[in-house]
Amino acid sequence: MKAFLILEDGTVFEGTSIGYPKEVISEIVFNTSMTGYLEVLTDPSYAGQAVVMTYPLIGNYGICHEDMESLKPWPDGYIVRELSRIPSNFRSEDTIQHFLESNHIPGISGIDTRALTKILREKGTMNGMITTKVYEDLSEPISRMKQYTVKGVVKATSCKEAYVLNPTDPAAETISVRTAEKPESLKTREGEGKKVALLDLGAKKNIAQSLIERGCEVTVYPCDTKAEDILKTNPDGIMLSNGPGDPKENVEIIKEIRKLYESNVPIFAICLGHQLMALATGADTYKLKYGHRGGNHPVKDLSTGRVYISSQNHGYAVDTDSLDPNIAVPAFVNVNDGTNEGLKYTGKNIFTVQYHPEACPGPQDSSYLFDRFLKMMEVND
Repeated sequence: MKAFLILEDGTVFEGTSIGYPKEVISEIVFNTSMTGYLEVLTDPSYAGQAVVMTYPLIGNYGICHEDMESLKPWPDGYIVRELSRIPSNFRSEDTIQHFLESNHIPGISGIDTRALTKILREKGTMNGMITTKVYEDLSEPISRMKQYTVKGVVKATSCKEAYVLNPTDPAAETISVRTAEKPESLKTREGEGKKVALLDLGAKKNIAQSLIERGCEVTVYPCDTKAEDILKTNPDGIMLSNGPGDPKENVEIIKEIRKLYESNVPIFAICLGHQLMALATGADTYKLKYGHRGGNHPVKDLSTGRVYISSQNHGYAVDTDSLDPNIAVPAFVNVNDGTNEGLKYTGKNIFTVQYHPEACPGPQDSSYLFDRFLKMMEVND
């Protein structure tokens, strides 16, 4: 079946329909990862977006459900050059075509993703439509595209109630932080390590897993949890997760994060959490022209000069010119474009990063940040 990708600037790509055949309007973004397409599809940070994979062949090693970052995929659409319909991998449990179909995600293959990516780089991220319908007049769909904005996605991707993940329980090894209900085996077990409160803003599974592997008991809280409800449990540390959308939309969450900042509890924040902490302390954020999405972004630690290969997925950045040095100073910088990749908060046991240390692009380049967080909690005892 023929399918079309229409951009809001009027550009049209013709290809083949993949996944679930339905029309969708979304923000079109590109990811430069050569592998990890399942992790991309199940990353909640892509809620409200359709993803273009720049690597030409996608799906060749199939679907392994153990590698999912949440219980379901989140992008509105999927755009590839070539979709492999016959995977070759002893771990494969499904094809990507069936995975997209069963999760009602439309897509398009057979288009020049290199040309599409160049348009997005030159003109910036824009909205688009994936459709199987032939439009003789593009004015009506383009009008609808221009009205589309990504809204309410943090609430949509966050868990619905608090639950506990414990390192002494085998279920914690495979449970996803997208689970809406707490398994019985996790309700009564008490942890032996540090107790971490994880504010779920659209968290990837590996954030909680990275803490569990270090002996932490992790209590996952919905994004709209009041700061008082978190602090009254006396956590050893607080984790602010990644998540989707414009950070400035989350006005009420920012107010609660300000209260967490004013406490003396050590805090580590990733991606959206990093941006929200900056906004909560008076700094500003801005939208990048086409964002950072991929597993190959070099990040420099300003304290040591060492460069790490990082995994990234964000369309916004913290404006370092808006920082008050009495509150926070830059700690990491993107080597490619000089944008901020992390902050160290002055006089506080708080540090934040824009990239994803729980992912494995290096493969373990920046996992030491979780160890740094543990040391902060130990010193705070």
